[in-house]
Amino acid sequence: MPIYISRGRFTADAVKDLMAKPENREQALSKLFKSVGGTLMGWYLTFGPHDWLVIGKFPDDKAAAAAILAAAAGGSLSEIETTVAMTAEDAKATFGAAGKAAAAFRKAGRGRS
Repeated sequence: MPIYISRGRFTADAVKDLMAKPENREQALSKLFKSVGGTLMGWYLTFGPHDWLVIGKFPDDKAAAAAILAAAAGGSLSEIETTVAMTAEDAKATFGAAGKAAAAFRKAGRGRS
């Protein structure tokens, strides 16, 4: 299954709520991901421009988007970004395919051979 990495920010209200009543968000996310056929690989609190990072596996883009939209609909998250990630083996296959495609591609500004 494809791997998706999402990161974002908590709203100020969410931070206040979590400070008043701390909770482990992995349980809620695991249940959410399972509801669309996915699997939670990890959830992390982070420093810098993002407050959290979550890694999951989903059967396809629609399932990943459904989970992300459902989480966002709760109103406690903002500035969510999601990236599809590849394993080292998938990356190797992708570079191999790109090499084959590049051999058949004519660069702009070059005459036909």
